[in-house]
Amino acid sequence: MIGIKRRTFLQALGAATRKRPNILLLMTDQHRADCLGAAGNRVIRTPHLDQLASEGALFRHAYSSTPTCTPARAALLTGQSPWRHGMLGYAKVAERYPVEMPRLLREAGYHTTGIGKMHWSPMRNLHGFHQTILDEHHPMATALTRAERSDYESWFQAQMPGANPYATGLEWNDYRARAYVFPEALHPTVWTADTAVRFLNAYSQPNPFFLKVSFVRPHSPYDPPERYLRKYRDADLPPALRSDWSGRYARRSGESNEPWHGDFGPDVVRSSRQGYYALVSQIDDQIGRIMEALHRRRLLDETLIAMISDHGDMLGDHNLWRKSYAYESSARIPFVVRPPRGFIPGFRGGRVFDQPVEIRDVLPTFLDAASAAIPEPVDGKSVLTLLRSPNAPWREFIDLEHDVCYSPANHWNALTDGRRKYIFHAPSGEEQFFDLERDPGETVNITDPGQVRPWRARLAQHLQERGEAWVRNGALVPRPASQLLSPHYPAA
Repeated sequence: MIGIKRRTFLQALGAATRKRPNILLLMTDQHRADCLGAAGNRVIRTPHLDQLASEGALFRHAYSSTPTCTPARAALLTGQSPWRHGMLGYAKVAERYPVEMPRLLREAGYHTTGIGKMHWSPMRNLHGFHQTILDEHHPMATALTRAERSDYESWFQAQMPGANPYATGLEWNDYRARAYVFPEALHPTVWTADTAVRFLNAYSQPNPFFLKVSFVRPHSPYDPPERYLRKYRDADLPPALRSDWSGRYARRSGESNEPWHGDFGPDVVRSSRQGYYALVSQIDDQIGRIMEALHRRRLLDETLIAMISDHGDMLGDHNLWRKSYAYESSARIPFVVRPPRGFIPGFRGGRVFDQPVEIRDVLPTFLDAASAAIPEPVDGKSVLTLLRSPNAPWREFIDLEHDVCYSPANHWNALTDGRRKYIFHAPSGEEQFFDLERDPGETVNITDPGQVRPWRARLAQHLQERGEAWVRNGALVPRPASQLLSPHYPAA
């Protein structure tokens, strides 16, 4: 039997008479924290997400501990740190975990539905959902059977028999941008929102719902409809960041259109960002449609809404592309929570929090909202604690890591509190340390021993439980070899 934390049992007991809200999780894929108007970006157009933040809370220092798709989704599913859920890098989400978000909410009396990208294996695994309606973006060129196609792909084939939904011609991790070649109504972003709106319009069950709406964009391909590209044609898009250490990544990694590093010049960066910003604005418009559906059903003030992403996107910063890095463009994510009206006495929208939070905090937040106890294996924290009491005790830092990805050289562990960041590059033992308050772009690597030493010691203490391959005699140990899974990864 899974243990229950005493504090969460008492919290649930005290809230037993509170009406349980519906729970809506809005998730984007590969969405940088700085690509949100509410986060201070004056170029990007995200009015609906900005409204959510103005009515709720924005967490300025939100991170993805293992910033690629599948380990981030394992953290979301389990509420656990990488070592606890077992994925230290990009691997398959296990078929079953001791704790799983949809299953726990279902057991708490919620009707659970997932729409869009889950990125689970097998694809149709439910992990406790009553139903999933999927867009997993498998290339049609691989001759998938109908059973293996996602629901979006099957729907697309019904609308456009024989057509390839990927005919825009961009690859899955492409750095190029191009307008979507089909009518906008066929775009996967629109399909995901359409499916969510239909669900909300038809929902008639007596139980509250948990609805996860997971968009496959702004992850590349950067293929927005033309009208969204036009919005940013003359925009003052930010150039790529450069640093005292980014020269090592200037050479292009291979000849494909899916590089992980390379300096392609400012025009290419601008084109990529134009496509990316356009995708974010398209998603924002579709989120607006979902909010309107909630409003029409008079559910908006009975629903807790959270918005998050699995990781960011380098977009050429420091000559890096894609994700999997410890740097802010890759690891820091948007995180917004809007409680129902009157749900938290005295709470006023528009709060901005600087405490370090992470994807693992979503599950305990939802269980807290549902008046359900938080099981012992969950090591995330409910952010509703901060909404109730902004000065409540909180963690000092969040741990970040990624096993070998793209190259044996890209393999690291890190700690950050949102103000400072320490990175240990595992193959060589090279260190980087950044003052994020003065240098949010991480352009200057600080080598002052007095500043670096305490953070090195913190990381060594954090990794101590992993054994001598990680920490020996209290010191961090270089690890050229890969360890993709921890001993806690569930056996098949």
